[in-house]
Amino acid sequence: MSSATQTKTSLKGGEWLIKEGNAFDTYIPEDFNEEQQMVKDMCTSFLEAEVLPIIDRIDKMEAGLMPSLVAKAGEQGLLGASIPEAYGGLGKDFITSTLVNEGLGGGYSFSVAVAAHTGIGTLPILYFGTDAQKEKYIPKLASGEWKGAYGLTEPNSGSDALGAKTTAKLSDDGKYYLLNGQKCWITNGGFADVYTVFAKVDGDKFTGFIVERGFEGFTQGPEEHKMGIKGSSTVQLYFQDCKVPVENVLGEIGKGHIIAFNILNIGRLKLCAAALGGAKRAASESVTYANTREQFKTPISTFGAIKHKLAEIAMKMWVAESALYRSAKWIDEKEEELLAAGKPFNEALLGAAEEYAIECAILKVYGSEMLDFVVDEGVQIHGGNGFSDEYIISKGYRDSRINRIYEGTNEINRLLTVDMVLKRAMKGRLDLMGPAMAVQKELMSIPDFGSGEEEAFAKEKKAIANFKKAILITAGAAVQKLMMKIEHEQEILMNIADMAIETFHAESALLRTIRLVDKKGEAACQYELDIMRTYLYEAADKINIYGREAINAFAEGDEQRMMLLGIKRFTKVDPFNTKDARRRIAEKLIKDNKYPL
Repeated sequence: MSSATQTKTSLKGGEWLIKEGNAFDTYIPEDFNEEQQMVKDMCTSFLEAEVLPIIDRIDKMEAGLMPSLVAKAGEQGLLGASIPEAYGGLGKDFITSTLVNEGLGGGYSFSVAVAAHTGIGTLPILYFGTDAQKEKYIPKLASGEWKGAYGLTEPNSGSDALGAKTTAKLSDDGKYYLLNGQKCWITNGGFADVYTVFAKVDGDKFTGFIVERGFEGFTQGPEEHKMGIKGSSTVQLYFQDCKVPVENVLGEIGKGHIIAFNILNIGRLKLCAAALGGAKRAASESVTYANTREQFKTPISTFGAIKHKLAEIAMKMWVAESALYRSAKWIDEKEEELLAAGKPFNEALLGAAEEYAIECAILKVYGSEMLDFVVDEGVQIHGGNGFSDEYIISKGYRDSRINRIYEGTNEINRLLTVDMVLKRAMKGRLDLMGPAMAVQKELMSIPDFGSGEEEAFAKEKKAIANFKKAILITAGAAVQKLMMKIEHEQEILMNIADMAIETFHAESALLRTIRLVDKKGEAACQYELDIMRTYLYEAADKINIYGREAINAFAEGDEQRMMLLGIKRFTKVDPFNTKDARRRIAEKLIKDNKYPL
């Protein structure tokens, strides 16, 4: 069916679990318009001209170098893509701002500094600040004249952000809040000019404050010595009766959690985008090395074992990219919908990000683990040279590891994924009960083996639909069996989350492929078809394992046997020659001598 005859069907956050995705209601990188492509190219050019040639100097933390690079990025408009023009930004849509994060994601420590500045360093003030606060701070942050940072984590409160001990007490004259406490792991902390800091007013009212460098009672510790991202500034912040003017309270007293958690939704998606950018650069380094490194008088890229690795990294990146821009499109459309309904720009984007908070958590997990896989295999392709600082892949390997920790650890994000789905179901925002009951009924019936002629991609669509059924029977039975105890069964929740993560990415890859075949024809899409079918085939096995592990943890007897049969039934796919498919995927990378952007 051509795209002209398709009906648009927007999905709400989490609805893909129970509804079929529409390939013509998703956004794919092949649809980037000329302006978006130009923005992405500008980011790549900036890294290649300003950052990568001096990457060793950056890692040695040469005084003043990183802040000067952030300022240069600001001069080119790269810090203000998502900031309204009224505050000195470019006022671009969410997809374009996501592209900037991807485009700058291959800059190692610089990518961390600029992402922290444009994200958690700027957005809290932009979205929650008063008009006066925005007018004072945002233009300087957008231009790079001032640098931003974010103080949330404390030595004894990491994932438990609300367990912070930093306090804020109103001064006797009522003009200041006096902050006392400590923050740690503060990216950009060593050179930032303005910080969003969280403290508890009167011992329990978790609140945000805008703190400027130079405020009385505010000091910082020395730079941390880190395993990776060595060129990024990371320090502790200390507050000893730090005098913060009352007009620098950010948002409402006691509502700091709204700021912290909503900003994280956007940050998780943007982290996935940056991870994708970093992975593309690392993958290209690995392909080039494999083409030039000879063993037994032949390039190692000709060996099947190396082709397998190149294909796997290409597949994971392409699938991550498919899910990323599918989700970015949803957020962009929801933002436009809320703007049309009269919401101010800050409430529109925050509302859109909250709607798709489930997807943002999923992207953060998959994107960070994808990058870890890509750089790990990159080191392996480089062999002994990959362990040497002379080859930049070693830097990528060390720098990647932090991504699975910040913006909420991947364990926390897995638990959040299931928790948010269940809470939306309880509130009536997501109808899980009906579909779950239907799947249980289907388990008792004779399987439908299909008949006659099928439409294009019918088998792949059926596989995705069955993956969703596997999630529903596992999650539904776990909730029924464990009820309120389920929150303490984290292993089961993470099994269910992994089933959902694989399914969301498999479906996103399928929808992108359908779009491309519709645009270019099947003959021109062999690379994409091979990636999608190989990924789907592997996802079936993974979902089967996650489902069986979860079921074996809470069910027994006839119930267990019936559910395990269901998991087997819903993860069955036709045989597929993944070896030949991977070789074809790898051969495209080898021919292009890079990851095909």
